[in-house]
Amino acid sequence: MDSTRRDRDEEGRARNARPRDGLGRPLPYGAEGVERQPEGVVRTPDESVREAQRLLDSGMPFHAHEVLEDAWKSAPGEERELWRGLAQLAVGLTHAARGNTAGGARLLLRGADRIAAYAHRPHGIDVAGLVAWARSLAEGLDGPVDPSARAPRLLG
Repeated sequence: MDSTRRDRDEEGRARNARPRDGLGRPLPYGAEGVERQPEGVVRTPDESVREAQRLLDSGMPFHAHEVLEDAWKSAPGEERELWRGLAQLAVGLTHAARGNTAGGARLLLRGADRIAAYAHRPHGIDVAGLVAWARSLAEGLDGPVDPSARAPRLLG
């Protein structure tokens, strides 16, 4: 690819077309990567939770973050911060798995703070368990973590 050209999506927006690994890191053009999550997919809350959990369990928190980000963008106003916080938890785990302990901890704590207001367990999401998981992981980060071994349970 010509290094002076930017990758563009079908609408002409800048979008990196390089393949990605399981943690969302760009790989060289031509390398075999992990299939990307389609963007802008509107799912039911149950479908979003189920797909995000599948990706978390598979050690792909970056891809789970993309699913949760779609849910955040399509959620009704009163639930937007819940989905935004869940997306932050997934990207916090992504950073922790990449070895970025400071960034991972910061995002885990930000996500935990954001979802804490939803203690009434919307859609069966174990908010209290996720807050405890995120705070515990953030406090103990001292190097890269195995994302599938440290994956949270979204439903309790």
